[in-house]
Amino acid sequence: MTEKSMNDQAKDQADAVHDDAGSNAQRARVFISYKRNVEPDERVALRICEVLSRQHDVFIDQTMLVGTRWAGRIEAELRRSDYLITFLSAESVHSEMMLMEIETAHHLCRDRLAKGEKGRPAILPVRMAYSELLRYPLSAYLNPINWAVWESDEDMPRLIEELRQAVSGGVLPIDEQPKPRFVREGEPEEIPVPSSAAQPLRLESPEGTMRHESKFYVERPDVDSVALEAVEQPGMTMTIKGPRQMGKSSLLMRAMAAAAQAGKHVVFLDFQLFDKRALNDADTFFRQFCAWLTDKLDLEDRVEEAWQRPLGNPQRCTRYVGRYLLKELGAPLFLAMDEVESVFETDFRSDFFSMLRSWHNDRAYDKRWRQLDLALVTSTEPYQLIENLNQSPFNVGEVIELTDFLPHQVADLNRRHGSPLSSAQEEQLMALLGGHPYLTRKALYLVASRRLTMADLLATATRDRGPFGDHLRYHLFRLQGHEALIRSFRQVLRQHTCPDEGSCWRLQGAGLVRREGRDVVPRCTLYADYFREHLDG
Repeated sequence: MTEKSMNDQAKDQADAVHDDAGSNAQRARVFISYKRNVEPDERVALRICEVLSRQHDVFIDQTMLVGTRWAGRIEAELRRSDYLITFLSAESVHSEMMLMEIETAHHLCRDRLAKGEKGRPAILPVRMAYSELLRYPLSAYLNPINWAVWESDEDMPRLIEELRQAVSGGVLPIDEQPKPRFVREGEPEEIPVPSSAAQPLRLESPEGTMRHESKFYVERPDVDSVALEAVEQPGMTMTIKGPRQMGKSSLLMRAMAAAAQAGKHVVFLDFQLFDKRALNDADTFFRQFCAWLTDKLDLEDRVEEAWQRPLGNPQRCTRYVGRYLLKELGAPLFLAMDEVESVFETDFRSDFFSMLRSWHNDRAYDKRWRQLDLALVTSTEPYQLIENLNQSPFNVGEVIELTDFLPHQVADLNRRHGSPLSSAQEEQLMALLGGHPYLTRKALYLVASRRLTMADLLATATRDRGPFGDHLRYHLFRLQGHEALIRSFRQVLRQHTCPDEGSCWRLQGAGLVRREGRDVVPRCTLYADYFREHLDG
């Protein structure tokens, strides 16, 4: 699904809200989404909840229930809500749980609009003294939607009135407000920046995909060098695999930057954005794939013309890419495809991945295909995605598997953060997190920025309001409704075995478990302790 089509659906949602303007006010269901323990977000969210509750049914997550009952409550409340009010700040835009709530609301609204129903829940974003451009994928969900602005407590009366009107069937009046200046990352500052020798250590948030030039990016010499050398070759195929939040997308960004520097056109497709309709219908999927690629290349869309030929979808797609896009482009193309396991459950996965393998094979005799690089990123073992390994694109070219940080890499990252941890504390962090790349960076960021001491971090690690609470609740929410996965995870926690290989693959792909010889164990001590408390009841 393209960002453009997501934007169109978001506009449909806004139109649905606008159509209700002027109707008689009625009691609505409102879900308030915010990042816990962040000020002023939590304070403002609670105030909005207090005021709107006088006229409407408002849900705000202040009391964490134990286990899957809590996750089920979140999903149930979103399903019955008419509006989702979400508070966007420099901290909250990186919240995994907030992103999950926004994604869920977006998909619920889209599915209801597709059925001819009212688009609910409508999303009402509030920017909390935050004027940065939203990063993808939040940008795709929220950019087309009107938003409200809070800069200081003086804005509270206006904000309350705007949200009250919107929840009563109106719209957020952003067009009537002066718009703040949105600053792009990396844009020059108006005040001269002092020399590096005069600056204190400048930390970098651990959230999201890292910039390719980040000084906090930890290179894995046996991995990064292989990926970057592969990019220099014409017509290469590369697979990057590993659990969630392992650094796959960050490595892909470095490969994309290297490809651009080598003079190649670079296109990035995130397969999470294919909608349910496309994943349920092969014809729709292949059409969207071609249309999306065409849009990214700024070429004229000729998909309908290509689909007039009496061929199968893979043949039409191959003909369209080879005879039109590559020919029209006339230059090397680096096609980066992230989250390709999104196609795993489809009936046409073998057709799609076999098509990619055929593009790889065709380079041997057709120079057009030597102009195309394929880079695939997956958190699922590639051999699950296609039955016939001779037709798989995942076992040719360079196959790069990412693993958790080793102790010396954690020590290196500690030094890059100004050495906030002693050697003994490094060992404690390794024992807790097992070298989990994202959580290790988050821990070092919190301690280096003096938001927490190492002692406090260890003492509160598994608490819902602790340093990793947002991350842990995200995983708990993801497990909601997947009883087979929950049963398998319980057995991993109790016996270090997994009864179902399919569930084991999925738990590995989510980054929750790992294999240790014949045993299947929780990925790290943090996960073992948290999920024993919340799932092993």
